[in-house]
Amino acid sequence: MTTFVQAGSAAGILFLPRDVVGPVPVKDGPFRDTEVLSLPGWQVAELDDANDLLDIVRAARRRHAATDAIEYQAIARLAQLRAAEGDERARYVPDEVALESRIGTGAAAHRVATAEALVNRMPLMLAAMRDGEFEGYLASRLADATQALTDADAREVDRQLAGKLAAGRVDGNDPKNVRDACRRLVLKVNPDAATTKARIARCERKIQLVPGEDTMSRIIGDLPAEVAASAYARVDRIARRLRNNGDERTLDQLRADVFGDLLTGAELDGGEAGGAGSAGAMVYLHMPIDTALAMSDDGAELTGYGPIPGPIARDIMTRKHSILRKLLVDPGTGKIEGLGRRRYRPTPALRDLITARDRECNWCHRPAQFCDIDHLDEWIKDHGATNPGNLAP
Repeated sequence: MTTFVQAGSAAGILFLPRDVVGPVPVKDGPFRDTEVLSLPGWQVAELDDANDLLDIVRAARRRHAATDAIEYQAIARLAQLRAAEGDERARYVPDEVALESRIGTGAAAHRVATAEALVNRMPLMLAAMRDGEFEGYLASRLADATQALTDADAREVDRQLAGKLAAGRVDGNDPKNVRDACRRLVLKVNPDAATTKARIARCERKIQLVPGEDTMSRIIGDLPAEVAASAYARVDRIARRLRNNGDERTLDQLRADVFGDLLTGAELDGGEAGGAGSAGAMVYLHMPIDTALAMSDDGAELTGYGPIPGPIARDIMTRKHSILRKLLVDPGTGKIEGLGRRRYRPTPALRDLITARDRECNWCHRPAQFCDIDHLDEWIKDHGATNPGNLAP
């Protein structure tokens, strides 16, 4: 029986007998983007060189990014043409995009706004997309971060962020680093606009119930970042205590069950009602002393979230149950200083120091207070010391 396979070229796609279709030559060095499009699926499935496969993944990612850039440019141009035809035509652009993209109208409206922001306000980020640096999702987050700025300020953020990426001062391989760098620049370029936008967002807080598959649903809460972090920390603390007391459920299962019990008022294992552990959970907010004293609005960051406006940070700081801790840092490097100890397990004070210094896991961005504090070099008495230089979350 003859097996037909798909073969592609610049002229189009054909289905030909397998025995007449030769494999696309795999050249030394990385795949070019155009080569990825010409590779038939059966040849990819038979490749046995891991480096070739990783090259394909990288090349495909670049193609995705470039395609996203083209799509954004087309959407922005469509919106421009419809606007020239009159308000009545312009208002239906999201509906047109939704139909062609096969997404909801709300998602399409966001895509239109992102497209216009990138084309008109962040052309350097759009160029980075065309060069395959990052895809549409991250670009939309950058556009959202600059939403409150004027066109001129947004272009300034675009210029400075592109410079940082080009100079290697921001790691373009980590989307969170790029997003946080953009947030910091927004706070630097126009702190008042960023603060106003943050206050408006807090007024728009809400809860949504989203039905899922397999008898599951999601409760999604848009909450102030410090409230969400505190709520998660409390759920995690109760779940870990139950786990330590012998509960055989996984931590993920325990967190989900504790979350549900707290919201429904059910009694938790161990006799605690929905109001269990009324003592607040700890979240970490870092801010320089001049920001705390309202002499500046720079440098405030909420662990697990990223940069926040100085006025919002001061509002959190001055709440009734907030606890203030002083950290001494090297004035030249900003590095938090501490004392080493010749013991395996970090003291509570040392754990607090590492948590405050590193803020989150360097690999998964989990907030440091929910991580294990472990040795970078294996601990050996008097060698792999238990000190700040050899510990990380």
